[in-house]
Amino acid sequence: MTESVLHQQTVTSGEQSQPKERIRRLVWKIAIATLILMAIGSATRVTNAGLACPDWPLCYGELVPAKQMNFQVFLEWFHRLDAAMVGLGAIVLASLSWWNRRILPQWLPWAATFALGLVVFQGVLGGLTVTELLRFDIVTAHLGTALLFFVTLLVIGTALVPYQGTGTAGNLPWIGLIAASLVYLQSLMGALVASRWALHQCFAGNALCNVMYSHIAGVVPPTLAIVTVVFFAWRTPALHPALRQLANMAGGLLVLQVLLGIATFRLHLQVEPLTVAHQVVGAVLLGTLVAFTVLGLRDRTTAIIAIPTTESSN
Repeated sequence: MTESVLHQQTVTSGEQSQPKERIRRLVWKIAIATLILMAIGSATRVTNAGLACPDWPLCYGELVPAKQMNFQVFLEWFHRLDAAMVGLGAIVLASLSWWNRRILPQWLPWAATFALGLVVFQGVLGGLTVTELLRFDIVTAHLGTALLFFVTLLVIGTALVPYQGTGTAGNLPWIGLIAASLVYLQSLMGALVASRWALHQCFAGNALCNVMYSHIAGVVPPTLAIVTVVFFAWRTPALHPALRQLANMAGGLLVLQVLLGIATFRLHLQVEPLTVAHQVVGAVLLGTLVAFTVLGLRDRTTAIIAIPTTESSN
């Protein structure tokens, strides 16, 4: 998402090594695959397909359960296939980063290793999700780890994008960081509502209503934080166009997410595509804020470097 915003402003730099460029492209591909993976996982949950494959890591003891294949089995099987591809991508990312570590930023191999560790932990949680029969705390941790892995990829990818800041971001990246953190926490609360089927239980028998209403009330803090990001992005003179566009994107995604949430609530989760879209848009909103924060911090770095340069010229 950040690359599309920066497309018109990207200037080819001689310092960009070929391995660095390959790694940057790989990171964005894995990030897209992870977003698709989370969408499929959401579809698996809302269609009650989480236990369609009763064993793990195989499905009915086979790599491809052709005899048992139906829509639910396909969703769960494809979810695992996509997860395997993401895991393979993370292994390649870590391997390339360490192999080329002498010509890459020092932090990159460690960040790639952290991402790989998250994938391994996510795989363990995926297995426990099946063997523990969709226990709500494991399901919630499963989504939380997926989002953290997605965020890690976006941090790496955004940090590697060619970018020349204007040095005007000021405190905007810290506001963006607060907004991103609040959206992440709200996403975890949403995962808890989903994994405990709190909405259904509340409407059916007034059970777990406190969980559902906590998620609804939790909309307020991230909403205020995102509105603050958009407001100050427009109030900041000479702000880099990429930062302004990312702020606008976050504002638009916020409106869409709220509308999807209202529709999901009013329709009692009966329209499955709406529920899946609600989670996907939430993940994209989180990613947009993360990209905004990383670019904002790079913009601040530009300003810090520019100050001594200006003083020395005087």
